[in-house]
Amino acid sequence: MLATRSVAAASAVVRTATRSALPRHLTARVAASASARTAQATSSYSGLVSLRQLHSSSARASDTKGEAMSSPSAPLTDSLSKTGLYDFHVKNGGKMVPFGGYLMPLTYGDVGQVASHHHVRTHAGLFDVGHMVQHKFKGPGALKFLQHLTPASLTSMPAFSSTLSVLLNEQGGILDDLIITKHADDSFYVVTNAGCRADDLAWFKKQLDAWNGDAVEHEVMDDWGLLALQGPTAAKVLGKLVGDFDLNTLTFGKSAFVPLNINGEKVECHVARAGYTGEDGFEISIPPASTVAVAETLLSDSEVQLAGLAARDSLRLEAGMCLYGHDLDATVSPIEGALAWVVGKDRRAAADFLGAERVLKELREGPPRRRVGLLIDGGIAREGANLFTPEGDLVGRVTSGIPSPTLGKNIAMALVQNGQHKKGTKLKVEIRKKLRDAEVAKVPFVENKFFRG
Repeated sequence: MLATRSVAAASAVVRTATRSALPRHLTARVAASASARTAQATSSYSGLVSLRQLHSSSARASDTKGEAMSSPSAPLTDSLSKTGLYDFHVKNGGKMVPFGGYLMPLTYGDVGQVASHHHVRTHAGLFDVGHMVQHKFKGPGALKFLQHLTPASLTSMPAFSSTLSVLLNEQGGILDDLIITKHADDSFYVVTNAGCRADDLAWFKKQLDAWNGDAVEHEVMDDWGLLALQGPTAAKVLGKLVGDFDLNTLTFGKSAFVPLNINGEKVECHVARAGYTGEDGFEISIPPASTVAVAETLLSDSEVQLAGLAARDSLRLEAGMCLYGHDLDATVSPIEGALAWVVGKDRRAAADFLGAERVLKELREGPPRRRVGLLIDGGIAREGANLFTPEGDLVGRVTSGIPSPTLGKNIAMALVQNGQHKKGTKLKVEIRKKLRDAEVAKVPFVENKFFRG
């Protein structure tokens, strides 16, 4: 009976996602997660899995070799997990769907994606991003270890500053994108994608096992909360909770440990001025016991509205930000992904990071393809749609596409052949077996409003 109920539940969440305004590339992820859940539930006839095991974030699996991982935390199983805010979401009308191995809110109540999107652009939205994987890398070898795995220039970064970077394989392909925050030369806070958790942890373990440099300690911050407060009034909202701390000292890319006043008590959180929407905002890492209280306190402000996966996707695409597994994957280099800026000048000179040979060659000679933005006439170009020259030559494919709530136009990101990437280039995109006009456009589509002081 447990297996039967689990299959039915998986089918129900897929139907919920299909009825929503979720873009097709996210719908595919939802369906894939639900399929994994269905397969797991079906196999439970021969060995029933308790509901607590099915949803617990403490459930673990072995690595790809079938051996228990010796790194601080093994990857989650294929069963769906919950962040510490699951009950909070349900209480507030969250429509929960599988995403990145977790049950996450798509939208809330009767507030649709477009309304939620506009609220973040004009006021403040609160996102649960606790499914993301938070890490600590410490020790005398931490800096060099992270510089071995990524092309980031960490030596010159000031303390409590952050950078977007990419995990690279030996061939220069992107295994994941990540945020690296430097607290000190021997202490780093790193955030990676939930959908890449198992592969990333296996990769970190493999690289740590082979590491011959100074000692490195790796800790996965399981159960810690992570909230993103985004929008033009985010600083006003958070400012009511930080006491004497001056949020103006936290310009974009900076962070600090800040005590928040929550229900008369001080809760020390890691607060970074960052986000995935293009708006001013903060990402707040919260001790497990205080996550719900912090979320409830932020939501009690009249400026704040809960926002889910649907709004998060349209906001990030307008801001020109990549979604791993769609706009980036292990075949795409940072140069192809229009992320040449993440390869520091000193790292180019040293050429001592994984995949450096391909990356540096593409910097010198140009990559075979490039990530671009597109404006589409006459239809919505979804992931996988083919792109052609006006003469009919196949030159690329769409990686993400939506109707832009802010612009009132259809926008997309794509990988196209080098030479077809310049702003204003005219292309054709295949939508429902018809060719529609497309034009390479400047990215971001909507101007970013990061606070730089």
